[in-house]
Amino acid sequence: MEMLLLGMGGCTAYDVAEILRKRRREPELLEIEIEAERADEIPKVFTKIHLIYTVKGAGIKTTEVARAIELSLDKYCSATRMLAKTAEVTHEFNLLDETSSSSA
Repeated sequence: MEMLLLGMGGCTAYDVAEILRKRRREPELLEIEIEAERADEIPKVFTKIHLIYTVKGAGIKTTEVARAIELSLDKYCSATRMLAKTAEVTHEFNLLDETSSSSA
C-alpha cells in the first residue's frame, strides 16, 4: 500500500516540476510528504490522502506553484486520479522563497 502512495508522490512531483519548467521556472527543491488514512474494514483502501509540497526556486511565484499542483492533481497524474476514487485527496504547499503557503 505504501508503494501506491510512493507512486502517486512520484507522479505528481514529476508533473509539478515539468509544469514549472515549461513556465521557465526551475525548481531547486521539490519535496512531497504524504499523510494517509485507510479504511478499518477489508479491503483497507485509502480514505484520506494529504500531500504537503515544499518547493524552492528563484523567481517561482505562489500562483505558479498552486496552478502546477492543480493541473497535476486534476488533470495529469493518473495515480492521483485513480486513488481519488476511494480517498479524499487534499494538499497544501510551502514555497520557501516566499513566506506564503496555501491549502486546498
